[in-house]
Amino acid sequence: MEKAKISTTQLFVLVVLFEMGSAILVGIAADAKQDAWMAILLGLSGGIMIFLVYHRLYIYYPDLPLTSYVQQITGKWLGRFIGLLYIVYFIYCASRVLRDFGELLSSTIYNSTPLFVINTLMIITIIYAIHKGFEVLARVGEIYFGVVYLTAILGMLLITFSGLIHLGNLKPILENGLKPVIKTFLTQTINFPFGEMVVFTMLLPFLREKKKAKMVCLCGMILSGINITITVVVNIAVLGVDLFYRSTFPLLQTVGRIQIADFIERLDVLFMLYLVIGGFFKIAIYYYAAVAGAADIFQISNQGKLGFPIGIIVLFASITIASNYAEHIKEGLVIVPTYLHWPFQIIIPSMLLIIAFIRNRKKKKSPS
Repeated sequence: MEKAKISTTQLFVLVVLFEMGSAILVGIAADAKQDAWMAILLGLSGGIMIFLVYHRLYIYYPDLPLTSYVQQITGKWLGRFIGLLYIVYFIYCASRVLRDFGELLSSTIYNSTPLFVINTLMIITIIYAIHKGFEVLARVGEIYFGVVYLTAILGMLLITFSGLIHLGNLKPILENGLKPVIKTFLTQTINFPFGEMVVFTMLLPFLREKKKAKMVCLCGMILSGINITITVVVNIAVLGVDLFYRSTFPLLQTVGRIQIADFIERLDVLFMLYLVIGGFFKIAIYYYAAVAGAADIFQISNQGKLGFPIGIIVLFASITIASNYAEHIKEGLVIVPTYLHWPFQIIIPSMLLIIAFIRNRKKKKSPS
């Protein structure tokens, strides 16, 4: 792998930008209606427990990425096969996120621009950034982290001063009981976005202060979870439950309603600014994990050679992944969690941890 080193601050920033990436773009946990915030907080709790599995594996193999230590745990050939599946998974996730952001841009401000053109521009920028190295991506993250938060604070103040927030839209709490909340937690929020921390199993070896990995990642997850919860609460309070449930991009509609003194309005640009930044980092991290994993599995010393081919795969997958956006969303809500997220985020890492625990216990018992 690349001989990169990042600080705890840079890791924290990348975790927050990645977790928030597309989670505030779509109507996350909309199936829970006005109780969506509960499903998100449950998802955060479940995601923290899942991350502790990743962290325990990281403690066993602090200098190795997932694609390397899976070979030590399960054996060379089976490990390489599992590692290859993870590479395909990361590529698929990158293409899904790229499709999300491309669809939003093409359906709002770039109505006459083909989806392919928008996605191509985004992936070319990401290929260039990754070619410069992971440390460069981490430093850029530090710069844009401030931009994202200033934009978020400004947006929240403008929404508040516009008098758009009606907290009565959050009632009645648990109108349909806990069942919809639990179902949304198990099928959506535990995987998206919190279970997606599995991608950081490829990046944690870059951290300089390895003992701080757990605290940094957990703080990043908690902060992003709180931010996502606040965003959903504001969306419901402004739009109402029905419109929040039916809206493809609820935050865009919320920001579009800002109007102060018939002067400050049409602030969709604030949302688009975050959109480009969040989308860039989420796709870039998935994409980098796929490139680094492929270089590790196939023993390629210069991983830069894989950047362009994998970038092209991500681009064309984002276009062909679904014939339209409605099909793309249905696939993401029904098929992906059951057949991809649960196995790759929860089942396989848990099995790897059990095997690693047994193997390390045997090593400690064996005479030196």
